[in-house]
Amino acid sequence: MEAVVAERGQFTIPKKIRDKLGITPGTVLEVTAESGQLIARKKPASGVDAVFGILGRAIDTDKVMSELRGRPFPFRK
Repeated sequence: MEAVVAERGQFTIPKKIRDKLGITPGTVLEVTAESGQLIARKKPASGVDAVFGILGRAIDTDKVMSELRGRPFPFRK
């Protein structure tokens, strides 16, 4: 497969390769030059990145926090 480098130094990774390697939008690549070759490696995800979004967005954070903490005590003057 070939990719043409654009004027600003950008190129597109062919879709077959992106799919095979699991490269999706937002994937961070570490780019190096070794023995005259361009090497791009997927940067390992941090622990937070690995679980970010795992619960979806249907959770009401305020509701979860009130369930964890219980009802607030009324303040007295």
